[in-house]
Amino acid sequence: MHSLADGHDDIMASPSETSLATAQEQLFEIETMLQRPHHPRSHSADIKTMLTRPHLDNMRAISDRPQVYSRWTPRVSDEEVHPKKVDDFAERAGSKSAGKHTHRTAYLDGLRGFAALLVYILHNEVWARADMRERGALEGAWGLSNYYAFTSFPGIRILFSGGHAAVPIFFVISGYVLANKPLLKLQQGNVTSLAESLCSALFRRWLRLYIPVMVCTLLWATSWHVFGISSSLGGSRRPEKTLLDEIWMWYCDFKNFSFLFNDGYDNAYNANMWTIPLEFRGSIVVWSSILALAQCSTTKRLLCELGLAWYFMYVVDAWYCSLFLAGALLCDIDLLTLNGQLPPVLARWLKLDRKWVLWLMFAAGLWLASVPSLDQEAEMLRKQPGWYYLSFLKPQAAWDIRNFFRSIAAILLMISIPRLSILRTFFESDFCQYLGKISFALYLVHGPILWSVGDRVYAAVGRIQPHHIGLIPGWINVFRFPGVGLMGLEFNFLAAQLILLPLNLGTAEAVTTLVDGPGVDLVHALFLWARKDTLDEDESRLQKRHA
Repeated sequence: MHSLADGHDDIMASPSETSLATAQEQLFEIETMLQRPHHPRSHSADIKTMLTRPHLDNMRAISDRPQVYSRWTPRVSDEEVHPKKVDDFAERAGSKSAGKHTHRTAYLDGLRGFAALLVYILHNEVWARADMRERGALEGAWGLSNYYAFTSFPGIRILFSGGHAAVPIFFVISGYVLANKPLLKLQQGNVTSLAESLCSALFRRWLRLYIPVMVCTLLWATSWHVFGISSSLGGSRRPEKTLLDEIWMWYCDFKNFSFLFNDGYDNAYNANMWTIPLEFRGSIVVWSSILALAQCSTTKRLLCELGLAWYFMYVVDAWYCSLFLAGALLCDIDLLTLNGQLPPVLARWLKLDRKWVLWLMFAAGLWLASVPSLDQEAEMLRKQPGWYYLSFLKPQAAWDIRNFFRSIAAILLMISIPRLSILRTFFESDFCQYLGKISFALYLVHGPILWSVGDRVYAAVGRIQPHHIGLIPGWINVFRFPGVGLMGLEFNFLAAQLILLPLNLGTAEAVTTLVDGPGVDLVHALFLWARKDTLDEDESRLQKRHA
């Protein structure tokens, strides 16, 4: 059998290759039977036949491939042949962590969770500041208009305004994990399993992304009428006269927001959800690309993935698609490295010890992720210290120069973090893994909490906004704290976090348990129900084949 992931274009296979292919076919067939609904008696005889001595001898050939190990090689665990499922930003809630986080991509869960925390911090830091100089200093290169602060320095300000860079990181992670299972099947040459994987992923993707959004926005809209509150976010939708009117408006908004081809439509109930349609589109791009390149050789597939990522970044303004494909490319290289299937040129290069290059990539990623966010134009960026020459790197197609630099930063960070043990260990820690578990829910709920409870808490501790006087005058300075301290770490801001951070984390965990987890089960049940007849037909054909 000619493997679809083979890096050569040979038509005739050698005896050893034939043996290897035969062994792979047998393993795939066993795996397929075991994964389908069945009665033990119906397949036990077939499996015993496959596990006879000649077949087992053939299967040992699979472990004889040469491996490429270096600092660039991803960490290997005992789950590499059948890796533990690693879900994307919306595809992981509801699963229970089993003890230590030893699977190869556990760091991605932690990185995603930490990035979600940065989004929370950014929105709270900006919301709690009435002084436009302080807001500008957080978004500038070193500060703004002679207003400088330690927390606004490049690299350091990632911890305070890094939420901007978190979104591109989400997209690269999504591209990586969405491609993980299909690419594994593709590299094994299992076309049937690849098709099944893509079918399952496409069936479930819209539901997995939008069910939590639907539930959270509906509860948020309903709370306006149940509790008599509304969003204090400027430009957000005002409550309707009745709850029924509100539900109708929510339905109209959601159906338009969730339509794949409705370009530029933001969710009126939660403006932070602008990334969800991009997640769905990026998913389609990744899976379509894998399917389109399924019959290419390994080298040509890698080149095409690289070319597509470049096309979406430099030729057309689809930076998020470029990030999804960059994640898929990194996943492809990692899996090829683990399986010893890398093209020789790339394999020789990865053997070299380049730890200093990885640290340089990480430092460059932090610098580029700190791109000033004051304006989307290159002319404004050229006025920021340290960004004049970099501003000329802007692609002609890029409408927002900030997205370009954040995208490059996300790719550099995704390359360096898993290969630098001190960084990888941090993102595999229990703290980051917990954040990863609730990251999607935290992303969904932190905005509504900020625009309701958070606004009142900030008014109460003395971080007063102009709209507080008209909307919530009774909350102003209820328990006022001094606003002393470093910008971003003022005493009254930290005091507010004693209430808001636990509230956000607790609410996110509740949504993960009560909404996202059941959503996973519902989507899985729907998929099994939809393909039940197909499974019965496949099982019948398999039984006849081995009769």
